[in-house]
Amino acid sequence: MKLSVAGELSLLEILRKRFIKRPHDVVLGIGDDSAVIRPQNSPMLFTTDMMVEEVHFDLSWTTPFQLGFKLVSVNVSDIYAMCGKPRFLLLNFSASRNASVDFFNRVFDGIEAAMKKYGISLIGGDISSSEKVIVSATVMGYAKRFLRRSGARPGDRIYITGPVGDAACGLALMKSIRKKIPIELGKKIKLPLAWDTAYPLIERHLMPSARDPERVAMAATAMIDISDGLMTDLSRLCSESGVGALVYQDRIPISKELRKASEYLGLSTLALALAGGEDYELLFTAPAGKKIEAFCIGEVIQSGIFVVDERGKKKKASTKGYQHFKI
Repeated sequence: MKLSVAGELSLLEILRKRFIKRPHDVVLGIGDDSAVIRPQNSPMLFTTDMMVEEVHFDLSWTTPFQLGFKLVSVNVSDIYAMCGKPRFLLLNFSASRNASVDFFNRVFDGIEAAMKKYGISLIGGDISSSEKVIVSATVMGYAKRFLRRSGARPGDRIYITGPVGDAACGLALMKSIRKKIPIELGKKIKLPLAWDTAYPLIERHLMPSARDPERVAMAATAMIDISDGLMTDLSRLCSESGVGALVYQDRIPISKELRKASEYLGLSTLALALAGGEDYELLFTAPAGKKIEAFCIGEVIQSGIFVVDERGKKKKASTKGYQHFKI
């Protein structure tokens, strides 16, 4: 059945029944003109992000489930980047009148799976029609102690929570494969590259998981999530803090899968690690001497952003990464 046949009211009723359960702090959820929540006695965090077909995703290799899951994850990552706990979700969905109800339901399957993973509740949103698929989410959460990008100080150490470059390499793989792989169903395909090598990279692009900051939150002085590339997001943190950074190339965590796949694709492993986006690892600073469960990749300095290569040579770093509207 097409969305034009089902109609907006029918789709809203599907969602109302599907997400009828609500936690005690949601007074009113889906169904009224506004949701009503009973706020906790903590600072409240709000973030929003949209995903536009042919800009953020390609439906020739992205399943509806993967789209829904990723939408929630990228928003949750922003809440985590400020040391918050995500709690509520508002969602907007827009697609062609000729899109199917099955497509609609599969998108919400992915959304629901991500909601369960992060412990959040859908409390409302909107449905519309458009030429391309556009989805956006607003996630709200709480933080007893929220963290900004502006707290880094010279002498602090720079950390990331995990390997970088995997998502960009996964995107490059999907551009070469150009067909859907329903990894959420455990499906595999035969590739010239070993599946055990390709799968973690493909998953990182199609269905990223946001990193909970709980283990590092108390020590961190500034934090940002890596959405547009390691050096781009580091430059943003440094700009907000009024500092510079020294990054040691050989300390950047790079997965064995990335090394193998980048060689197969003929791409620079280092370039993917430094400039590839959508890893959604957390990049943060903390005072020297703190015991941190993360990868230390450098230190905060007074000014300038530099990379030190394996021979100890320091050079000014490129902060090139993904930017909307940039030619």
